[in-house]
Amino acid sequence: MVAEPSSQISLLGVPAGEISAVSVIGSHTGPHDGRLIAYSQGDGASYIPRRQFSAGEHVTVRGTLHLGSSSRRFAFAFTVADEDPLPDITARYTTSSSPTGIQRFHSRPDLPAPTVHVTTPAASTVAPGDIFVAAYATSNGPGGPMIFENSGQLVWFEPLPTKISATNLQVQQYEGQQVLTWWQGHVLPQGFGEGDEIIDNTAYRQIAVVHAGNGLHADLHDFQIISRDTALLTAYDPVHCDLASIRGPSNGAISDGVYQEIDLKTGLVRREWHALDHIAIADAYPKASAGEARTAFPFDFFHINSLDQQPNGTMMTSGRNTWTIYTVDDRTGQVLTRIGGKQSTVKMAPGTATAWQHDPRALPDGDITAFDNGAKPKIHPYSRGILERLDPTTNMMTLLAQDTHSPALSAGTQGNVQTLPNGDALIGWGAEPYVSEYSPTGRLLFDADMTAADQSYRAFRFPWTGKPSSRPTVTLAAERPGGSPVAYVSWNGATQVASWRLLAGRAEQQLTPVTTVTRSGFETTISLTNPGAWFELQALNRGGTVLGSSVPSQTNTRAQR
Repeated sequence: MVAEPSSQISLLGVPAGEISAVSVIGSHTGPHDGRLIAYSQGDGASYIPRRQFSAGEHVTVRGTLHLGSSSRRFAFAFTVADEDPLPDITARYTTSSSPTGIQRFHSRPDLPAPTVHVTTPAASTVAPGDIFVAAYATSNGPGGPMIFENSGQLVWFEPLPTKISATNLQVQQYEGQQVLTWWQGHVLPQGFGEGDEIIDNTAYRQIAVVHAGNGLHADLHDFQIISRDTALLTAYDPVHCDLASIRGPSNGAISDGVYQEIDLKTGLVRREWHALDHIAIADAYPKASAGEARTAFPFDFFHINSLDQQPNGTMMTSGRNTWTIYTVDDRTGQVLTRIGGKQSTVKMAPGTATAWQHDPRALPDGDITAFDNGAKPKIHPYSRGILERLDPTTNMMTLLAQDTHSPALSAGTQGNVQTLPNGDALIGWGAEPYVSEYSPTGRLLFDADMTAADQSYRAFRFPWTGKPSSRPTVTLAAERPGGSPVAYVSWNGATQVASWRLLAGRAEQQLTPVTTVTRSGFETTISLTNPGAWFELQALNRGGTVLGSSVPSQTNTRAQR
């Protein structure tokens, strides 16, 4: 009922060569010529109409399948929604004249990253890897994707322009390689994002930008690269809607929750699912008041916020505003199970019900984790990470474990639970700028906060090897008036640097080793005692191999990159 005017027609399940005689006819706009473009996976194609459909029209699709020596006709239909273009009211921030909670570096003054306060140092049993967050822009400074160590020391930060935010920074696999992915774009006050998904390689070079299809924008909530070079992403589709049946305005608007599967090679949409086609508006807990269902601020009845592809051909997704975790049939799009909410298909034992939840994930053994916000408005006394199990014989959901913060946190939005390979749970507290790791028995193993960042949608821990394509950066400063110069050196994103070796000499071509100092965090300080007229700094790994070198510089040069 709610297709986009610029929809392509996804024909998934047979090779493109077996599809022919495709006919697309709109009830208002008539026949639509177009092109049939194959998916790179070899299992279907999208028909791309040359012009858009019109709002409210009924579109009929027909064609022929050639299956071996036989042929079979097919037909289906859909209805086009009346789109609700939103005004650009993305919030701006004004940089504070007295910023707090920001760390600054002599060698990289362009990286005013949020300071990380480690309140519970990492135990020896924490899972390996660094912490991945995406800080929101605040009056203290820009936001952006960010990696830091257990010590709180910065590893990598990519500050973004004003009005541009990032979320969901994580490590994934693409074309057999480890990559960084994150969402980047405008965060709208309506509660969702409009932007693109970014993929960087281990050198922090952008190798792909993934767009939503069918005229939609990729949303901030989830992006998962799955098998065969396809990816899942969330999107929001504001449409005009008569909401009188739930005591809302008859001339109102609603935000539809959408997910798409995108062919990463062609950008074509292989699958698209709409909450409005499968979930009753009355299942929402918020009310569709006139103030919350306007064309400028549509009623967010569902609020899709996670995607978890299952090996059995189902999708787990979450409706924040219906308080429900759904399992959806990949082939038909029909909802198979509902966990929680007004229409739960399973029994909920005490402590299992969620409110405004985020990030449900199915574990290999079938257990489910989720971040239960419980707030905004407040339903539970605090937010928590939960582990639940569904007993198929009794159809009962039981609570196996829950992790809470001390002091208690109540995160009105966002948040996630990541189950680590060693069984630990890493929790990002969303609107509360904390990151915590808990053992399987619930013991706190690590805790940190980023008060200046205000919030990070999710937090993760991943092993990561960063090899920047840029060179190390050096800035010189006087240790004291008339004293020896001091070099401040850093290499944004490098993860293998163990020490820095200083080379110096009278000429650029006559540099020899002078001293080696242990890396001391993101930025290392080295005194240039009798350095000569020229110097260079080399980044060394634990085995003493040179990973990269700064530009050879003269000691009277203040900054080199």
